[in-house]
Amino acid sequence: MKRIVSLWLPSFATDRLRRRLGSQAGSQARAPAEAAAPLIATVGNTGTTGLRLVAVSAAARNAGIAPGLPLAGAKAIRPDLDVRPHDGAADSRLLARLADWCARYTPWTAIDAASTGAGRLGGGAGLWLDISGCAHLCGGEAALLADLVKRMTALGFTAAAAVAETAGAAWAVARLARKPVSIVPAGEVATRLRPLPIEGLRLPVAALQRLRRLGLSRIGDLMALPRAPLAARFGEALLLTLDQAVGRVDEPLSPRRPQPEFLARLAFAEPLGRLSDVTAVVALLVAELSRRLQAAQRGARQLELACYRSDGSLARIEAGTSRPSVAEAHLSRLLRDKLEGLDVGFGIEVMTLAALVTEPHRPAQTAIALDGADRADTAAADSLGALIDRLSNRLGAEAVVWLAPHASHIPERAFQEVPALTGAASAGTGPWLRQPRPLTLFPSPEPIEVVAPVPEGPPALFRWRRLQHRIIAADGPERIAPEWWRSDAGADLGAASRDYYRLEDTDGCRFWVYREGPYRADAPPRWYLHGLFG
Repeated sequence: MKRIVSLWLPSFATDRLRRRLGSQAGSQARAPAEAAAPLIATVGNTGTTGLRLVAVSAAARNAGIAPGLPLAGAKAIRPDLDVRPHDGAADSRLLARLADWCARYTPWTAIDAASTGAGRLGGGAGLWLDISGCAHLCGGEAALLADLVKRMTALGFTAAAAVAETAGAAWAVARLARKPVSIVPAGEVATRLRPLPIEGLRLPVAALQRLRRLGLSRIGDLMALPRAPLAARFGEALLLTLDQAVGRVDEPLSPRRPQPEFLARLAFAEPLGRLSDVTAVVALLVAELSRRLQAAQRGARQLELACYRSDGSLARIEAGTSRPSVAEAHLSRLLRDKLEGLDVGFGIEVMTLAALVTEPHRPAQTAIALDGADRADTAAADSLGALIDRLSNRLGAEAVVWLAPHASHIPERAFQEVPALTGAASAGTGPWLRQPRPLTLFPSPEPIEVVAPVPEGPPALFRWRRLQHRIIAADGPERIAPEWWRSDAGADLGAASRDYYRLEDTDGCRFWVYREGPYRADAPPRWYLHGLFG
């Protein structure tokens, strides 16, 4: 059964300011209840009403100050208000970091867009957590919610959380139950929603005002009315929201980050403060993840190690492989190479290891049925893959490349560099790959001086880099025309064509040369050396 947590931070904007001011003052941010002075965030108004309050702290709200008041009116009520500019971008960045940090409880987290948005008054914020099937890892739903609210409070945020089988019910209970932790048992959603105000239905303000004018102040009042008149007067949106809250209609929610199919998690009784301990935990996580991958006959292509610190921060380390792998020693080494720069901070409380990208991985044949040559080939392939993985993870994925075939007859474009971690380059079967090509291809063809007995035939002698080469064998020509469909191919297609020859001189050296354009009696042809065989 689905279980959704709604985390409500009613004073998020002002709590963020309090934490920032406390950090600037060199002291630790206090819990919201211990604040001595209210904080007000303001936003400029381009109209004639001047500045209006966007967010107010709990202390200011208790003093009779509400969001939307003109700044002058708020100052008249409490002259000692601490007024600060409202920074919605900073609020969004911090909320995103908190959403990522909440992944310590479940990999499924998301930002509640209904509680946060540009121009929305109140300064509150919300998060979604889908804890279906993972609450037992934290000791049950009650322990998970209590720990979540406790940690948010320690970080300086006023927080309340509720869990229910629908997102709408969890949203309403978290904001209106007036308790820090609320649990809606399965099958009791409608019962818990009936006494709550209609503000728990996430309806537009105009719709809420119309309902109250009609005397409908509780969600239970709407449940008791016939559906057809409600839909005719308020539209289908009201019924849809109500049905989603009670569970008649499923409400789609998307996680902030894609959920990994394979994940290993470890929580610690005491925070880890030494890098050696973190390294030992990495080996345990890799072993657990490898077992799960082998059971599903999958191999890891991209790993992500997440370290959740006790101060609410998060560190991520990623590692990739050039081919699917379940080898514990190899995967552990890739992650260990990146642990050198990890800052454990005040200690790491939870670590997770996820396989973000996997591919089919069948069990390999053991060496008992392989002869010496096959074992050597297998060992060489494994060693090459391990080397590519280590270099790519140390130097960067873009720093280690190999050549992949590209559909082009032009030698300079017949191959392209691709990161080695994307997988092995295919040999290709296109016609542009069936002709012999030199092992060494120059970045730019180098001009040569040629003596040819026949104007349109192969060279008998050419000079390159002040050295003379006498030809004893020639093969060709192979004509390569320009790609006329490309915008940069050139207007004179005949002049841009190339006639390639494979030449061998008296010393046994083999060259790849070409004549640019067709032979013309009024102009000598231009010859170039493009590559070397062997």
